[in-house]
Amino acid sequence: MASLTTQFFGIELKSPVVAASCSLTGNIEQIENLAKAGAGAIVLKSLFEEEIDAQLQEELSERKALEPDPEYMDYFDYIIKDENLKNYTNLIKQAKQAVDVPVIASVSCISASDWVVFSRKLEEAGADALELNLFLLPADISRDSAANEQFYFNAITKVLENVGIPVTIKISHYFSNLGQMIQKLSKTGIAGITLFNRFYAPDIDILNEQVVTADVLSQVSDYQMPLRWIGLMADQVDCPLAATTGVHTAETAIKMLLAGAGVVQVASVLYQEGPDYIAKMNEQIKSWMDKKGYDRINDFKGKLANKKKDVVIYERAQFMKYFGGKSYS
Repeated sequence: MASLTTQFFGIELKSPVVAASCSLTGNIEQIENLAKAGAGAIVLKSLFEEEIDAQLQEELSERKALEPDPEYMDYFDYIIKDENLKNYTNLIKQAKQAVDVPVIASVSCISASDWVVFSRKLEEAGADALELNLFLLPADISRDSAANEQFYFNAITKVLENVGIPVTIKISHYFSNLGQMIQKLSKTGIAGITLFNRFYAPDIDILNEQVVTADVLSQVSDYQMPLRWIGLMADQVDCPLAATTGVHTAETAIKMLLAGAGVVQVASVLYQEGPDYIAKMNEQIKSWMDKKGYDRINDFKGKLANKKKDVVIYERAQFMKYFGGKSYS
């Protein structure tokens, strides 16, 4: 029977289907269920510096009237961050004891100092690898593209200088020179890049005339954006690529592997179908491999990646080929 063994996070995984960072991976019982279902690795729910800061500001505003002393406020800042870090490191330790698959810590910071402190603590807690959840919405018109991009390299450099475990990054597609940026990031010494991060998006409620949150879960068709860029970049980078967002079926997972991904990260489908859906995906990938005569993931991984001469397949010319000549009455 076909083997699903593959490589990512600088680690050998028993399956290319990885449980992505989400609320499910912040719960030990669900982590155990995901591991039993055959997940290749578990990426724990992200530790967000912004979330900690929001909690801090909320609690500080309630305490200022009682304790206006600035020194106390600094101490309280330390206590809040330390408490959140302890909770997260405990999650890592519990997960490591509960499951026999790699446990990947995920962190998203803003300040350089916290990248270092958080990363060290997560490594000390026993994380097998670290995923940097990197995102900077390029909406601040006072910052140019070079400054925005430097944020990514600064964070990676700081973390790599201070930890010994493999470090991967998860990024969005918000770059004007996306291909070049992916390639440059791949040369920093990281163990992998996951394309692409999914964030909460705004929508508008026209009845109440309010800005609201759009659908939280990804849609089945959302896989097409990461598929394009996995296919374009797989042969042009110095580290493995992973695909995420819109991976709801084994068929989509296979497409990503053919395009050049080493693994796929899934989250939304786990909310819809439950953790056991990973077992179904694994079985369907194996079945397809057996029918095709593939013994290992590497036998077909990247088979349909961009080979220079076929770049048109992954670029906009494909759209023109199918619709450019149509006319409508």
